[in-house]
Amino acid sequence: MDLKQIDQYAKSIIVEAGKRIRNAFSYNLVIETKSNANDLVTNIDRETELFFIEQIKAFDPTHKILGEEGMGEKVESLDGVVWIIDPIDGTMNFVKQHRHFMISIGIFIDGIGKLGYIYDVMREDLFNAVAGEGAWYNASPLRKLQPVNIEESVIGINAHWVAPNRHIHHEKVIELVRNVRGTRSYGSAAMEIAFVVSGKLDAYVSMRLSPWDIAGGMIIAQEVGAIATNLHGEGFDFLHQDTFIIANPAIHQELLKKYIVPYDL
Repeated sequence: MDLKQIDQYAKSIIVEAGKRIRNAFSYNLVIETKSNANDLVTNIDRETELFFIEQIKAFDPTHKILGEEGMGEKVESLDGVVWIIDPIDGTMNFVKQHRHFMISIGIFIDGIGKLGYIYDVMREDLFNAVAGEGAWYNASPLRKLQPVNIEESVIGINAHWVAPNRHIHHEKVIELVRNVRGTRSYGSAAMEIAFVVSGKLDAYVSMRLSPWDIAGGMIIAQEVGAIATNLHGEGFDFLHQDTFIIANPAIHQELLKKYIVPYDL
């Protein structure tokens, strides 16, 4: 398995997909809803996923594709080479703001994440990693994360979780908001993960993410020392949805034990 060849090809089709998405703003978007009124999908999401499927199959027809829009085959295991793809992560941002959305891709070989990519389409910025060989922001190496404490931290978390809800103890989240330096919410899991691995955020928390939201970012996280788990501190299942936290290693456990506490714990 020539990882360098796959890496070079993946980068080339990501850049091409980004161009296609930027060009799409010159014609009308077709916007639909999926699970609820805030869960959007556009014709460009689907066209971009189909573009990736066609390009990947042309490269090697044995490679499998697990994509958000379900345009590829049904993937029930991570055996062999599996590309986990979100063609546009942050579709609401794509529709409303025309910015702050990402292409996210993770490439797994027999269940092990090998290549990870997060591409900021409008800024043309690429975060990527090769397992065991480091991570990069465009051509610059990403450094290992330096320790921080809670009081110095900036946390990515949706403001919804400071209100009473059925997932986590909101009083503890209120305490976290009071104790940290600041909070942010960008509307794209891949963007927030990219900010954690590059040190712009110190943690990001979500109550429900799918494999395509995080597959690329998890591989990058390993290379910079960030810790990514579900809210029970367990590894993420890349075939199903789960809760999610990625954090600087100095605060990961403190966040889980003291502040981000699910009701079932």
